[in-house]
Amino acid sequence: MPALLLVEDNEDILAMLYAFFEPLGYELDCARNGRAGLEQALAGRFDCLVLDVMLPGMDGITLCRTLREKHDCRTPIIMLTARDTVPDRVLGLDSGADDYLVKPFALKELEARIRALIRARGRGAQGTARGGSGELRYADVVLDVAGHRVSRQGRELRVSPTGFRILCELMRVAPALLPREELEQSLWGDNPPGGSALRTHIHELRQVLDKPFAVPLLQTVSHVGYRLTDGREEA
Repeated sequence: MPALLLVEDNEDILAMLYAFFEPLGYELDCARNGRAGLEQALAGRFDCLVLDVMLPGMDGITLCRTLREKHDCRTPIIMLTARDTVPDRVLGLDSGADDYLVKPFALKELEARIRALIRARGRGAQGTARGGSGELRYADVVLDVAGHRVSRQGRELRVSPTGFRILCELMRVAPALLPREELEQSLWGDNPPGGSALRTHIHELRQVLDKPFAVPLLQTVSHVGYRLTDGREEA
């Protein structure tokens, strides 16, 4: 069964998570502050990290950003928080989280979202080949599925875990259009976070994939979905 790291300082919530997940067969480890969470996330092999936003020592936003940007950690991350405003959700996703759940939450929903993240990561690890084993190519972009690396024009790009999965899905069908609903299903299964989550991840991916280059590839088709162009069409 999957291994989870729970980074949570509230003893009642932590006990509730243990009581729910252990009987289901999950392997659990926990940390009660952000710095301990960072150390354990880097030392262990986890299938998903569950981070509280409000943590002593190092808050969840800083912890998530540190894992993603400084340590290139690709493990799926879901954040738990009492903050439910749109700016708060965007901040969490921008820091590198794959999903965001507002307290109070249903334990069954949390487990469903965790399963969706792990499932999506598994699909990304399996991959399909186009131009080589475990490698996808389109226009001047090369995506190494197994190595979890992306390059454009030979330049390696720092793509977030969710951005990586989005790019995988787009490259598999390129240059065809990928409907928004299908992309959300691929990323989150039957429990998409809703709101602006997908738009935020698309914006983040576009900043890395297109902004440094002369020709944009990632195209939004309003109210329909997304696709990659070959650079010859107007995005």
